[in-house]
Amino acid sequence: MNPKVLTTLEYQQVKQQLAPYLVSAAGQKELAELQPMADVKKVQFALDETNDGAEVYRLKGGIPIARLADITPHMKRLEIGATLNGSELGQVGRVLRTTRAITRFFEELLEEAPENDIRHLFDEVQTLVTLPAVTKQLTTAIEGDGHITDDASPELSSIRNHISKTEGEIRSRMERYTRGREAKYLSDPIITIRNDRYVIPVKAENRGRFGGIVHDQSASGQTLFIEPQAVMALNDRLRQNQVAEKQEEQRILEELSNLIAPYRDEILQNAAILGHFDFVNAKARYAHDMKGTEPAVSTQNEVFLRQARHPLIDPKKVVANDITLGTDYQAIVITGPNTGGKTITLKTLGLLQLMGQSGLFIPVDEGSRIGIYNEIFADIGDEQSIEQNLSTFSSHMENIESFLKQIDDHSLVLVDELGAGTDPQEGAALAIAILDAIGAQGTQVVATTHYPELKAYGFNRPDTINASMEFDEATLKPTYRLLVGIPGRSNALDIAQRLGIPQSIVDQAWSLTDTDSQDLNAMIADLVAKRKQVEDAQLHLTAELDDSEKLHKQLKSEFNAYQQRKDQLIEDAQVQANAIVEKSKTKADAIISDLRKKQLATGANVKENELIDAKGALNALEQQPKLKKNRVLRRAKAKQDFHEGDDVLVKSYGQRGVLVQKMGNHAWEVQLGILKMKIDEADMERTQPEAEPKRARATVQSANASHVSPNLDLRGVRYEDAMTQVDRYVDAALLAGYPSVTIVHGKGTGALRQGITDYLKTNRQVKSFHFAAPNHGGNGATEVEFK
Repeated sequence: MNPKVLTTLEYQQVKQQLAPYLVSAAGQKELAELQPMADVKKVQFALDETNDGAEVYRLKGGIPIARLADITPHMKRLEIGATLNGSELGQVGRVLRTTRAITRFFEELLEEAPENDIRHLFDEVQTLVTLPAVTKQLTTAIEGDGHITDDASPELSSIRNHISKTEGEIRSRMERYTRGREAKYLSDPIITIRNDRYVIPVKAENRGRFGGIVHDQSASGQTLFIEPQAVMALNDRLRQNQVAEKQEEQRILEELSNLIAPYRDEILQNAAILGHFDFVNAKARYAHDMKGTEPAVSTQNEVFLRQARHPLIDPKKVVANDITLGTDYQAIVITGPNTGGKTITLKTLGLLQLMGQSGLFIPVDEGSRIGIYNEIFADIGDEQSIEQNLSTFSSHMENIESFLKQIDDHSLVLVDELGAGTDPQEGAALAIAILDAIGAQGTQVVATTHYPELKAYGFNRPDTINASMEFDEATLKPTYRLLVGIPGRSNALDIAQRLGIPQSIVDQAWSLTDTDSQDLNAMIADLVAKRKQVEDAQLHLTAELDDSEKLHKQLKSEFNAYQQRKDQLIEDAQVQANAIVEKSKTKADAIISDLRKKQLATGANVKENELIDAKGALNALEQQPKLKKNRVLRRAKAKQDFHEGDDVLVKSYGQRGVLVQKMGNHAWEVQLGILKMKIDEADMERTQPEAEPKRARATVQSANASHVSPNLDLRGVRYEDAMTQVDRYVDAALLAGYPSVTIVHGKGTGALRQGITDYLKTNRQVKSFHFAAPNHGGNGATEVEFK
């Protein structure tokens, strides 16, 4: 990607935003080398890694990378046989410890996150080399800050113990001077160090009081720093131990340097991989903080950015826009006044495309797509003064001339104020010619302009569409919302009028304005108003849809919980039932065993009374509901105890009938007047016979008495419920004495209509049926005639 576009679109500022999330030198190096890529596989791989980092961040708060320095110079020194100092070995040790920690981290993560959710990182962590023995020895000997520990070697531990004891003896002896009668000869009652030896500050006039050696004196000469004769031998011993300590420390550093030298390549590889993990971690945290999402990659360069936001603008102030390019049109011409957001829209498209091709998530809503461009060219510059117009125009033309030499069908061109800086008529003509030249190469282009001539260009040219930035006439301020498909209109006279310019001047200006231009502006204003109404309605519907989806998810979740609870209760009941059965079988086996023992003991058949007692014991194992003491249940049971010849009331029809015979476990054949019907027990209740059956009475009621409508409307009723209603309705209509009825089932998919047709074919009481007349519902209703 050409470096000029990276500067123009402020790509470096995005990298600066990403930098604070890095903690390793290798990660910072990878960020410094980050560039947009034009290889589809590489772009997708980088996006996959960012997605992996986001998944780890969601589950674990990120990959636990420690702060790691650049160890490349250390490995080069080892290559030439040098000995590393404590600080350098500490940095190498930190890399090895982090390697071991990251390996364990991903092992634990694999147990929580399915391997399919992490696309690449599980494979990449396998390339780390842990070197456990080297890591343990280095960690034991060197602390993180490079300090050599006492455990580095037994010799070093012994030497440091001697040093500690000797220092204690020296301080003990010298405290006699600072706290005893000799303190009055000192300038200050303290113990200090000069030339690595313990001394006391003695007044110059008392120089010969303590003997020993003078190591230093104050600037005034009034104080001498003297090592007393009494501690000289101890200071000598301390110095010898300190020299021995330095020698042992140097030996340990050489030993550790020789230990890690054979693993230079592995350690360098580990550092690079950890730096890469740090970079992936940083990309994920950056995406989380800016609310970025993973875009899909379109090899056909069909760009669709949903609610795209510029990443360098305050999230509280930025206005999101939908930007589409490459699907229905290859060129967008954005017209409208200054300060409306045209330039920011160009930069947003270009910068998000660069970020996506760099493997970064971008600040857009889910479902967005980016293209893969070999080159992106941008000619975007701020407005300059009138005196600089010539140089500005020349600069723009030079940029465009260079674009035209390099563009192809995999390029994107962004041009701000195309043709500006010269005569308006010539500038508009030049802009049209340039757009035609770019379009001839199959290049996608987004251009902004002030020229009204380009509105007609965007309307007339194929694969080209007009766009503009919305302007609120009520507040005289831009809303920064992109309106695709609507050219921009001039608001100069409206603004002038609202700002207080005399009406006479505004009227004269209107009179000087071309009539066609006025009509065009009026048309554009009407389009903008209607579009706003549609978008407001869409937002309202979207909000309602979101609420419905949330409710659906909640109901689905609660239903699943209910099903789980139901399954659990059934399972528990089965366990209890099995326990009862097992217990009953055990008792039954005991009874049978007892009978066999009696039979074997007597050598004859068991007596009848014993068999009766055993059968009674077996019957007692059956669990019967306890209804004897519950009057309500006894009454309900008696009410449902049906017998042949009983008078019953069929609740669904409101008709009295007589039980003819039982048909199945819970159904009876019932005589209803001249009809015999199969009725479920749940739909009947016993009733007393009529008081005075002196004469025969018709059992078929009138339509008014039965309250049965001649029409049955089944629209919106589920199939099973509808078929049940049809069955009952036909019976009720027959009882009511109707010669014909109408069943309204609607058109829909035709399933209900077919089901009703099949049912009517099998009903013996139906004489004929046919669809209603066109003015009465057509094939959405069926008219039925009874025999």
